[in-house]
Amino acid sequence: MKEWQKLLLYLGVFLAAYLIPFGHPMVEVAILESFKMVGEYAREHVLFCLIPALFIAGAIAIFVSQNAVLKYFGSGAKKWISYSVASVSGTVLAVCSCTILPLFAGLYSRGAGIGPAIAFLYSGPAINVMAIILTARVLGWELGMARAISAIVFAIVIGLIMSIIYGKEDAQREGIHFGDLEEEVRRTGRQNLLYFATLVFILIFAASSKPESTEGFWYLVYQIHWPITFILLAILAYMLIKWFNRDELRQWVESTWDFAQQILPLLFAGVLLAGFLMGRPGTDGGIIPAAWISSLVGGNSLSANFIASFIGAFMYFATLTEVPIIQGLMGAGMGKGPALALLLSGPALSLPSTLVIRSVLGTKKTITYIFLVIIMSTISGVIFGSIVG
Repeated sequence: MKEWQKLLLYLGVFLAAYLIPFGHPMVEVAILESFKMVGEYAREHVLFCLIPALFIAGAIAIFVSQNAVLKYFGSGAKKWISYSVASVSGTVLAVCSCTILPLFAGLYSRGAGIGPAIAFLYSGPAINVMAIILTARVLGWELGMARAISAIVFAIVIGLIMSIIYGKEDAQREGIHFGDLEEEVRRTGRQNLLYFATLVFILIFAASSKPESTEGFWYLVYQIHWPITFILLAILAYMLIKWFNRDELRQWVESTWDFAQQILPLLFAGVLLAGFLMGRPGTDGGIIPAAWISSLVGGNSLSANFIASFIGAFMYFATLTEVPIIQGLMGAGMGKGPALALLLSGPALSLPSTLVIRSVLGTKKTITYIFLVIIMSTISGVIFGSIVG
């Protein structure tokens, strides 16, 4: 953090402490709500959901080579391969909106086509593996699945549209070529697949919540989810002993710890802020009255979805903080359609990232990109809201 940023932080904390009327009953209730919401997160989402997700992200960062992904943007790669890789790169690279910008700038400045480059730019933060997992866990599997599918489709469609509009201009630039990137292979592809599948299933079973109904398949799974989790942990221990060396395991732990240091403080700060502003879901204990939120983004009207998309495009969300904020908004009356619209536009864009994108693409292309993100987020919100009700 730069010195002027520290100064602004200290100044903001001082002004908040000086100006907030802590003795006011509404403020006291809002503060209590914020800490209650943090407590709920710690009990329900952190231990058996977020921590396994951090280990998965750490494993992706270490054991899935970024070069193996980025080489598919080369000039010799087929278009369908470039767009396919770009649209799912967020799950592989596990980066946030801050990290994706220099990668995007490097790709585009070296000659990558604008279509795959834009698809890469959007998908990076939009389908961050931890964000998708936390969305499904906190906001429901419908929103989690809709976010993942929509983000992949968005990346491809927006990239193709940008390529159609600016294709002739883009053709004058030299295509990027990464060459043949040979890497040492320690495990077979099947072993890597089994390793990541085991991590994912540990997350799924450890984070299983009790179904509302005591009948059916999912309740039977819930009854045995802990024995299954322990069996999977034993399988994982065997893999780690037999397939990995000590240096790789150390790098995995360090990578996971780096993600934890980057994300957990911001996440808890976001939860505190969401609880203070809007209260816990189902309560009206926040500073902002629920009626205000309902009037702007309640229901599933076109205007509600557009407002959510527009606000998301210029608001800054630190990684994962959009989830508790939207949870608070939904508790205060936000519709599911606008919630998806905000999830699709928010992580991919912000005012700071827009300024960086403009420095790389120029004003005209940046405005087109922002327009496409807002419009498609709005349409997706309307469609999703009409389906789930």
